[in-house]
This record gives sequence, structure tokens and C-alpha cells, in this order.
Amino acid sequence: MALTAQITAFVQRVVDAMGVSLSAKAEETPDGTRINLEGEDGGVFVRNGGEGLQALQHIVATAFRRQLGDDNRIVIDCNNFRRDKDAELKQMARLLAEKARSSGMPQEMGPLNPYERRIVHLAVAEDPTVTSESIGDAFMKTVIISTKR
Repeated sequence: MALTAQITAFVQRVVDAMGVSLSAKAEETPDGTRINLEGEDGGVFVRNGGEGLQALQHIVATAFRRQLGDDNRIVIDCNNFRRDKDAELKQMARLLAEKARSSGMPQEMGPLNPYERRIVHLAVAEDPTVTSESIGDAFMKTVIISTKR
């Protein structure tokens, strides 16, 4: 059984054990594999800013850490909640990059978890005139977007 199929089946078993009506479907994206949970019980995972979704993401990452290695990324989503949040993060990062470029002043974004910081850093990296760095010493860090010198 392919790794994506194993992970999808694992996620489906977790959801079934929780007694919620959602179905797990895998999709390949440019950023890696995305497993989207679809159904009317999605609110369980997207409440409180998606805390349940983050918890499920952590469980999957921990359970399949060895098989995934450092190169493969699996994103767990629910009713495209993360996809929409990712688009918002990218848009905000581009807006702050433009503001940093036009004002010459560094812009702050955060605090963000590691997944969110990765989205921001990748969006900022698309613009060769600006740079980004994470600051802070905790799980949640702030991203500073500034012009390149």
C-alpha cells in the first residue's frame, strides 16, 4: 500500500473512531500531499481557529515521521479550511512585503506556528526585493519582512 493511501486510511480511522461523519480524500499538490476531510461534521476540526485540525496534523506527522522523512509534506485539511487560511496568509505576506518595500520599514507578522511561517516565507521568497526571517524562541514566532540590502 502506498504511503499516501496508508495515511489517508489512518486519518479515516481516526475520524471514524471520533464518531464524526467525514470522509478523507488525498490530493497531490505542488507543495506535497493534501488530505482533505469533507463532510458536514467538519466543524469539529475547524473550531477555535482550527485547533482540532492542528492536533490531527501533529498526530499524523508523529505517526508517519519515519516514512515521510524531511522531504515529504502531508497537510491535513478539513472542508478546505487550511487552503483558505493559506491563501489569506500568502495575501497578507505579499501585502506586508509591498508595504516594507514602499516604506523601507520592516513589517511584522505573527505570532505564527511553523506551518504558517513556512507559508509566509515561501510567499515572501517569490519577491526578490524583500526577505523574511523568524524571530522568537518559542513554538510560535514572529516573521519580520524587510527589504533586501
